[in-house]
Amino acid sequence: MKNNHKTWILTLALALFSSGHIVAQGMPVYDNTNFVSLVKSLVESAKQTANLVKTVNFLKAQKENIEKVNSVVQDLKAVREIGRNNQRLISVMQDDLRDILNSPYIKPDEVSRVTESFSAVVENSLETASFIDEILSSDHLKMSDAERAEVLKQKELESKEMVSDVRLKTKRYREIISFRKMQDKINNRETGF
Repeated sequence: MKNNHKTWILTLALALFSSGHIVAQGMPVYDNTNFVSLVKSLVESAKQTANLVKTVNFLKAQKENIEKVNSVVQDLKAVREIGRNNQRLISVMQDDLRDILNSPYIKPDEVSRVTESFSAVVENSLETASFIDEILSSDHLKMSDAERAEVLKQKELESKEMVSDVRLKTKRYREIISFRKMQDKINNRETGF
């Protein structure tokens, strides 16, 4: 019985001590396939991130290029419109001014005033063309694209105003000629009463 009793105590002691947390000492076990998969996915993610950064940088550069081209296109449109307005001025000067000056209803002292008023417009137009050439071709005018576009837009508006001014002057002189022509017909008509 003594043996039985010892066995029973030994069994009870083992049961009591083993029912708690069992701690084993030794090397931890790692699953290498999961670790390798994690490293591979991190490397692939880094490659994708690097490609995304390259794409973003490329897109930023392209956006800047598009903005530069857009600015140049706007500059060209403004310059083209100024050129058209100058062409209109030249056309008015060649045709309408010649008709006005050759009219018998414009007095000799008025010819010089008409010529001076139109000459001032032409000189202003030539100065504008020279200024635009200087803006577009010279580096000593340190301007940003936005400043250059603003100046060109202002010059475009000025050229439109010049065209409008010339048209108004032409219309006024034509009306004067028309009035004097009608007045001459009335004054020189034959009366049959």
